[in-house]
Amino acid sequence: MIYLDNGATTLIKPASVGRAVTQAMRSMASPGRGGHPPAMLAAETVYSCREAAAELFNVLEPEQVVFTMNATHALNIAVNSLAKPGNRVVVSGFEHNSVTRPLTAKGAELAIAGTKLFDTEDTLEDFERKLKGAQLCVCTHVSNVFGYVLPIYEIAGLCRLYGVPLIVDASQSAGVLDVDMQKLDAEFIAMPGHKSLFGPQGTGILLCKNMGKPYMFGGSGSDSVPQHMPEYLPDGLEAGTHNVSGIAGLLAGIRYVKATGTENILHHEQRLLKAMVNGLNGSQAELFTGHGQSGVLSLRVKGMDCEQVAGALARRGICVRSGMHCAPTAHRSAGTLDTGTVRFSFSPFNDQRQIKTACSALREIIAKGE
Repeated sequence: MIYLDNGATTLIKPASVGRAVTQAMRSMASPGRGGHPPAMLAAETVYSCREAAAELFNVLEPEQVVFTMNATHALNIAVNSLAKPGNRVVVSGFEHNSVTRPLTAKGAELAIAGTKLFDTEDTLEDFERKLKGAQLCVCTHVSNVFGYVLPIYEIAGLCRLYGVPLIVDASQSAGVLDVDMQKLDAEFIAMPGHKSLFGPQGTGILLCKNMGKPYMFGGSGSDSVPQHMPEYLPDGLEAGTHNVSGIAGLLAGIRYVKATGTENILHHEQRLLKAMVNGLNGSQAELFTGHGQSGVLSLRVKGMDCEQVAGALARRGICVRSGMHCAPTAHRSAGTLDTGTVRFSFSPFNDQRQIKTACSALREIIAKGE
């Protein structure tokens, strides 16, 4: 099997991640739910993960690292904390439904800025026009469909200039690109654990500048008598039992990222991207590629349905994703809403041989019209 769907979930993970999950399941209870060794070991592991994440993302205090079920959960907390009905909220033209649906549910008015693919100048000009008078900005760092790296630090600077709070969706950038909480000065940064941080599914992180509004209510392991959630981080946003085994695996994944280096991971994935583009040049595949792109490549083949192409690849043992990728806004911006795309997304555990095989397989599929 050649797994090239890392933009959804990194299936191939460091061996240390699986070991950490298994060990936690066998030895750890729940943090804040006892003073016995299994509970204390769980508390130490969870706090170590907060510390590791705080260091990787330049967060001032580990308590500002809140654990969630996934990036969607984290974004819902952030949106619920800052957006109000009728607010004008600026978003990019490449947002995931995890951004646009919570904002729509809140009754916010969306102002879409920057719809030209791989055009940072246009993106910044449009954000500057639309941020004036806005109440909130929510922006992805990298398009999950096209790998377009948005100029998030410049957008953050514009938000500061116009006094607009910023929420960053780092779902496709955390673990690959520089994500610096202090430099961005964002109110919240949301990310999954199961993508480029190499943690298990069911893990996520919300980096918080300040306390947000609780999205779930229940036990926190602290301040049990009052019937409101604690008004401090992280307890106030972490109701219920932690996914301790998942967080233990996430800690191992973050340690792998720190040891490997995000720059090295990015350069490796970009080399694979370049190899795939070169391997498909001259074919009948329409490639969506340009300046400022991470390790994600979308394409489509004229006369062939994207699901058909992905299915033919799957029969050859090559795993990709096709369709809308939960991001109709991005497809509308790129002009692919009617067709969707086939997406290849890379990780440190892919190599040049796999890319060569995938290119040959796709050329064969196109030639046969499968």
